[in-house]
Formats: sequence, C-alpha cells, structure tokens
Amino acid sequence: MDNLRFDGRVVIVTGAGAGLGKAYALLFAERGASVVVNDLGGSRSGDGSSCKAADSVVSEIRAKGGKAVPNYDSVVDGDKLVQTALENFGRIDIIVNNAGILRDKSFARISESDWNLVHDVHLKGAFKVTQAAWPHFRKQNYGRVIVTSSNSGLYGNFGQANYSAAKLGLVGLCNTMAIEGRKNNINCNVIVPTAASRLTEDILPPDFFAELKPELIAPVVVWLCHETCEENGSIIESAAGWATKCHLVRGNGALLRHKITDTVAPENVRDVWNKLTDMSSATRLNSIEEASSTLLGVLDEIKSGPQETENEAVGVFSYNYRDSIIYAIGVGASVKEESDLQYLYESHEYFSTLPTFGILPSLMTAMSSSLITEAIPGKEFDLSQVLHGEQFLELHKPLPTEGKLSTKISVSDILDKGKNAVIIIDGKTFDESGELIISSQICTFVLSAGEFGGKRTSKVLVPLLDEPSRSPDSSVKEKTSVNQAAVYRLSGDLNPLHIDPSFALAAGHQVPILHGLATLGISVRHILKQYAENNSKLFKSLKVRFSKPVIPGQTLCTSMWREGNRIHFKTTVLETKDTVLSGAYMELHEVKLPAKPHVVLCSSQVEELPSDAVFQGMQERIDSNPKLIKSINGVFLYYITKNGKVTSTWTADLKIGKVYRGEPEKGVKADTTLTIDDTDMIDLALGKLNPQMAFMKGKLKIKGNIMLAQKLKALNTESKL
Repeated sequence: MDNLRFDGRVVIVTGAGAGLGKAYALLFAERGASVVVNDLGGSRSGDGSSCKAADSVVSEIRAKGGKAVPNYDSVVDGDKLVQTALENFGRIDIIVNNAGILRDKSFARISESDWNLVHDVHLKGAFKVTQAAWPHFRKQNYGRVIVTSSNSGLYGNFGQANYSAAKLGLVGLCNTMAIEGRKNNINCNVIVPTAASRLTEDILPPDFFAELKPELIAPVVVWLCHETCEENGSIIESAAGWATKCHLVRGNGALLRHKITDTVAPENVRDVWNKLTDMSSATRLNSIEEASSTLLGVLDEIKSGPQETENEAVGVFSYNYRDSIIYAIGVGASVKEESDLQYLYESHEYFSTLPTFGILPSLMTAMSSSLITEAIPGKEFDLSQVLHGEQFLELHKPLPTEGKLSTKISVSDILDKGKNAVIIIDGKTFDESGELIISSQICTFVLSAGEFGGKRTSKVLVPLLDEPSRSPDSSVKEKTSVNQAAVYRLSGDLNPLHIDPSFALAAGHQVPILHGLATLGISVRHILKQYAENNSKLFKSLKVRFSKPVIPGQTLCTSMWREGNRIHFKTTVLETKDTVLSGAYMELHEVKLPAKPHVVLCSSQVEELPSDAVFQGMQERIDSNPKLIKSINGVFLYYITKNGKVTSTWTADLKIGKVYRGEPEKGVKADTTLTIDDTDMIDLALGKLNPQMAFMKGKLKIKGNIMLAQKLKALNTESKL
C-alpha cells in the first residue's frame, strides 16, 4: 500500500498545542509536511496566553526529524498565521481550522461577550485564517481547507447556544467556500469530531473519554487534505476509529394550494401537516440551484393544476372504508382466505385497499364527462359503442383506505383502426395534499368510429408484453359467483350491460357479462397471493388487454410467469378455454414467494393425472431434504403417457431443486429424458415396479445420461402420493 505523503506541502493547524490539533500536526509532519503549529496557549474558556503549548509540539516534531515552527497569534489575526508560513516555508497549501474555546451557559444567561468570544475563535477565526490564505491558493491553483464543526452545531446542546450557532455557521461557511474554490482546485470540508480534549475532559464519561483518542480522527482529516482526495463540501463525522458522512435532507413536502388562483390559509397547512413533515422519502439536494429548480417544479405543478381544458376533464373521487370493502368483495376477496381479511375488515391491523381500486378515479371521471364521445371530430357515438380495450395502472404510493382524490384526465392520442377507432386517455390522480399517487392509461375501443384518416399507431401507448414461451410457473383458478357483476357494479360502473338481460341481448350477449375490471381484480388478487404474500404495498404497476368477456359463474384461471420482479399473466375461462386477459404483466417492488406456490391445471387440454402427485411429492421431498440436490445434480424431463400418447410433461431440475410442469425453462437442457405410462409412474413411486425391470421390458424409455437416472430411486420411492 502506497503511503500518503505531503512532501513539499505546508500546513497551518490552529489550536495545535494539544488534543486534536496536536494529533493533526504530528501526523502531517510524520508524512512530510512542514507545519505551522498555532496555539494562543489560553485556557479552555479563552483566557490567558502561553508559548508553552505550541513550543512543546514543535519540539516533538523536530525531535522526530520533522519540520515545524510555532505561532502564538490569535486566529482572528489570520494574516499573521499565513505570514508565518510564508516567511518560514515560502508557501501555504493546507489550513486546518481547529482552534476553539467554550463559554457554556444557558441561553438566557449568555452575555454578549460570551457570544462574541466564541464566535470570534470558531467562526470568525476560520474565516480570517482561510481568507488570508485564499489568494495564495488561487494563484497556485491548489488548496485544502478543513473547518471544525460539532454535534452541538448539527443537533444543538443545552448550555451551548453560542457554541452551537458558531459550529453550524462553519458548515454554511464551508458550503460556500467549496463552491467558490472549486474552479481553482480548492477543496473545503467539515470535520465533526468527538475526541478527548481539554474541551470535553469534564463533559464526557471517563470510560467513554478514554476511548476517544484524537489519533483515531487525525487520519480522516489528513486524508481529506491530500492532493488525491476529491471530496469537497462534505460533512464528515468521526470518533473512536469510525467515520461517516452527514448531509442535510429535504422531504417531499405537500402542496398548500392546487391552483394558481387559490389562497393559502392556516387550515390548509394544518390539514397537510403530517404529510408536510413526513421525512420517510426525504432526499438530498446537492445545490441551491437544485433546490430552486425543485421549487420551480412545484410552481409549475400548481400552475398546471386541475384546470379543465377542451382536451381535458377533471373530477373528484371520494370514498371511505365501506367502498374499499365493497370493491374487495366485488373482485372475489373472501373471509375464507385468512389473508383477505385485511381487505374486508376496517379494524384489521393491516386494513388496506386493493391496488386495482386505483383504476376507478380516472375511469369514473371519463364516464362522467363528454371527453370520449367528443374526442373524434366529425364522429358521433355513445358509450354503448365504447369498449374497455386496455388498461395501465401505476401506484406511486399505496392507496389510502379512504380519501378525497382529485383526478385530471386527457386524451393523449386517437388512432384510426379502419372501421373502428381507439382513444387513449391518460389520467393523473392526486391525494388531498396534492401529491401524485396514481398514473393510469385507459385504451378505449370505439365501434364504427374509424375511417377518419387518422394514424394507426401511437408512441404514447404503454405496450403489452407476450408471456414467456414455457409452461406457467404458477396458476390459480377461481370460480366466479353468479352475482359477481351485481356486486362489482356497486363500485361505480353501473353500465346495464352487466345486470340487465335485455340490454345485454341488444348488445349481442346472451346474458349480462362480468366487468373486465372485475376479472382483472380477481387475477391481481391471485398474483398478490402467489408472489407478494397478499401485500398490496408491493404492487407497483400493471398493463393488460381485455380480450373476451366472462359470464358470471364461470371459472377463471390465472396463469403466471415470473421474470425478476415482473409477473406476466394470462387469464382464461376454464369452461370455454377462451383467453379473457392477454399481453398482461404486473410489476412488483419486491417478490415474496409463498412456502408452496399454488399450481393448478387451467386448461381442459391438459389432463390431470394421478402421477401428478408423484412430481408434487418430489418437490416436497427436495424441500425437506436439500442435500438430495447435490447427490443427484441433474435435469430430468419426463413424458407421461396414457393409452400410448404423451399426456403430460414435467421437468425435475435437480441442480436448483425445482420441479415444474412443462419443458425445461429457456437456457436449461435436460440431461436425461424419461418416457413412462401414468400408471407405471405410480407403481414406480410406490416401489411396485423395479426401474431396471421397467427399462428392460420397455415400460420405461430413457434417453441421454442413463447412469444419472439411477440416482432418482431415492427421490421417487420417497415421494408422497
């Protein structure tokens, strides 16, 4: 490791007669620097003076072969300290502003002289010494400055109002010097030390005081002053062989008005105070320009607040806990499922609103306005011609369980699809404090409204994504209630298509159909249970296409594929094999898998076989005895036959310990392929059929690594049926 050296550099350390200053001076000298050891030699309170302290440190440095000279001036006479450096060493490169005194008294008892003396030594002294060196730093295009703050300055401390004010003032001084010096390679940083010194010897507990050696902080300061250190404008805290960086942060805040014409009353402040003071998402602003830019962004948001224009509509969506619960029931939440109780019981410890409820504010605003029906010039149509084609939803924070939300929607694009048209509506929803909590996009399909000469594609449309070309990682099926649409419509979509048989028949349906958003809500529940421990807070966003309608009472099957935090899904009707939700995916903030992922057969084209239990038993055996993975270490592909035809396919990836239906996942190659009849697979697992005899008689066909297949015996024979 290359040692950091300061050969040729000249350092002024103020207050260097003892404690931290002495430790700094000794270490700089040891690393080759020439040191001006400044110390007035006064008491802790600043009274008196003496040459002894500075001379002692200088003598110690010289005895070790180092270069040092004393200086006994007050730091308020900063030019005299710099002159000492120039006269003795010809230059000045580094200033360590360390000098300090204490005059502790309660705020009410501080005299003006107590205030002035403390500020003179700490704040004014650092200013005067550094300002005197500044022209030399600029001329040589190099300088390093340290100012010394304190935890009392950052957080305050009883009896130290004068000291705290001066110490935090040094932070502000450093911030500005760092900005102004940057172009001339002058770096300035703050050190916040907690060390044993004459200032702390009767303040800190003795055992704690003994561990706060100044020598443990000195290396931090010395590194900050090295020419290779690029840190600038930072607050570094250090004590007892530990160091960290501190900085000021600012919360997200809250709007006190939502339109430029609004006034602000104290009641507005009171109503958003909890939001205004929330620091859970606080961020650091790195400059005053950045702070100003953020404020300008807030002003722009107020100016562009919910003010309706020709191409926009605004609405207010109010709801309470009853609405949240009714919605949850409408999308199938049930007290039979213990984890669903959080969506159904307002006094539940984790009572919450399902994330797809967030679609409603923009949808209700669109349905109550003429924005859609007047979107296409020269085309007249009504809502009976409008179908919900696609939906995007993003939650910027979890939905409240009740509230008054403001929504602004706008037509962002119109597409000509030949006979029909597509209208894309973007929505932004804000909570009562004015914070954006929901972004949505509704893609509406309008029958017989096309052929107006418009474009066919859009850059603003959130894309759909095809599911991976492999068997689902997980599937859940759920039979809907014949009353599903009757309940779901209570959440606001009162279209008679979903309740009135004569209206449904006129629209081309034999019976009323289920809302597409109810189908989506059910599927989202399935995904949350499979990949998020049914925690709505883990939901981030989704995109889906509504492909075909569902009849209340039919069975929905949600098939899911996981790729990182993205869950692709497709929903089908078990009775008809129709795909009703397609191109769909959900983004999660974090995936949390259940102990046993729920896997069902969702298509009547895939026959359920008794041998399926063998593979489920394999997974259980692996989960209970992970050592089996290492002992087998292979990938096996099973073709299960019935009446001579392959009816089911399973993969046992015993390199990672995963057994799943279908061919090996992309990038995985089977080491051994086994083909066996469903009944024989059962007998094999029960030990009624010897694997070797099955192979000899042609009941078990093996391709690939035959020897590897022999290791499967322990796994198969102990599988649970």
